[in-house]
Amino acid sequence: MRRFLGLLAAFCIGWVGAAHAAAPKTVLVLGDSLSAAHNIAVEQGWVHLLEVRLAKMEPPWRVINASISGETTASGRRHLPTLLETYRPAVVILELGANDGLRGLPLDALKDNLAAMIDQARAAHAKVLLLGIELPINYGPRYRDGLRAIYTGLAREKGVALVPFLLEGVALDLTKMQDDGLHPTAAGEPAVLATVWSALEPLLR
Repeated sequence: MRRFLGLLAAFCIGWVGAAHAAAPKTVLVLGDSLSAAHNIAVEQGWVHLLEVRLAKMEPPWRVINASISGETTASGRRHLPTLLETYRPAVVILELGANDGLRGLPLDALKDNLAAMIDQARAAHAKVLLLGIELPINYGPRYRDGLRAIYTGLAREKGVALVPFLLEGVALDLTKMQDDGLHPTAAGEPAVLATVWSALEPLLR
């Protein structure tokens, strides 16, 4: 009887260990409407397309999309600690700053918030991919160049992966942009994913 119980205990421990080992790693996406499938079906957004792709990998990954339309770097900074504790991601994708820029918020505060989020994610042992954005030309070269420099500067300073412009190859294609000129259509989302994937794929190894 003792031998049977011992074998049973060993089996249970082994099963639990195997189940734990098989648990998929997590990619956490913290962004705004550009990652929240604005005005299109969720299944058509680039984050969902990423989820489908990662689910087919061996071993598979899971994706948590914590993106909220209207999210700023300040609100994202408040949300991130709880998300890190809850999901314990291996990779964090930060796609924030567009709403700060569209509102003309101070660039110093934007940079400080992004830097803090990078530090929080890395302290939680997650790799970081920073997704940069561009503003319409009516915001003027000084502000637009300053915003662009924040992403490249932080990526260099913090040593994290960077996509300089999330909508590269999409933003100027009217067939892939919604009427607001800010968000991709469903037809543009695969191209957005392709841009993200080029920088994300090395972080999954």
